Amino acid sequence: MPQISFYLFENSKERQVESACRLCRKILNQHPHIWWYCADSEQQTELDEKLWNFDPLSFIPHGIDQPHSPVCISAELPPSNDWIVFNFNNHALEQTQDFRHIIEIIENNETAKQIGREKFKMYRRLGIEPRTFKL
Repeated sequence: MPQISFYLFENSKERQVESACRLCRKILNQHPHIWWYCADSEQQTELDEKLWNFDPLSFIPHGIDQPHSPVCISAELPPSNDWIVFNFNNHALEQTQDFRHIIEIIENNETAKQIGREKFKMYRRLGIEPRTFKL
């Protein structure tokens, strides 16, 4: 059974891409395979650019559609369950058994919160109780 974690920004106006970079940098110290699942090509470019200039003192190795990179940004789901998946799409991942850990980052705005609620309900319907971290 995979872990599913929701990171809810209740007070902060931090954007999802910034939060993802910070969290990714932290996770990479413990797990070398992170997949950013993102079907929107504009958002893929934004994520790629943000990783390039997020922290000038510590580069986060990554690439778009480069599964041999520690962080892969892709419109496709990862080929194996070794990956921690950040879900940047507006729907829950139904193939939960295929992944070790799914991370959902919910920005502090009403649209993002509504999408997050729907994702949370879907994971529960799939029999998984997501963990929630309020930030």
